[in-house]
Amino acid sequence: MTATMNSTVADATVFVVDDDPALRKSLRWLMESVGLHVETFGSAADFLGAYEPGRLGCVVLDVRMPGMGGLELQERLRDCGCRMPVIVMTAYGDVPMAVRSMQAGAVHFFEKPVSDQVLLEHVQQALAADVSRHRDEAHVRHIEQLFARLTQREWQVLDRVVDGLSSREIGEALGVSFKTVEAHRAKIMRKTKADSVAHLIRMYLSLPATPKNPQTATFAATGRGA
Repeated sequence: MTATMNSTVADATVFVVDDDPALRKSLRWLMESVGLHVETFGSAADFLGAYEPGRLGCVVLDVRMPGMGGLELQERLRDCGCRMPVIVMTAYGDVPMAVRSMQAGAVHFFEKPVSDQVLLEHVQQALAADVSRHRDEAHVRHIEQLFARLTQREWQVLDRVVDGLSSREIGEALGVSFKTVEAHRAKIMRKTKADSVAHLIRMYLSLPATPKNPQTATFAATGRGA
């Protein structure tokens, strides 16, 4: 499922990638016993063939598998921008392997056998973390959509509001009247759905560091003028 601001752990999936059929069956039973949705794959290639960017979940991954190994799969996922939490399990762990796995973004590295309770706790933590991250990203996308409605002039006013200037000071800086600035501020509040200046500034600060102002290439491409 593609995440939204209303997504929960119930919408997430545990993706088990392991070449051992008995272990896949055991892990499916374990995850489903606490109400988690599970999909299992016998190889890294099978998982990559079914992978859909944007889905909620975590990957429980074996290291040693025929063909593409677990660590290579991890690195492939990282390189394609997948930020889904990965939990690595192996019967043949060593320090260099653990280091490589953690450098590729694994949230946990376990040597088999792993306690069911310990694994479940870490899986649930990973799912909750992925849901939280997706919610935050969806929230930022929503704010970006609201702020993209502003004209270049409204952005000029907004930048100065964030800097703490009064409407009179903004008018002097931009060469417009106090009433014109107040009109722009009202439009900014309406378009961004901010219920206060403090709320407006919090939303502004949550946007990516660059670009914020339509004078940059990204916003200029929309063709919005003053």
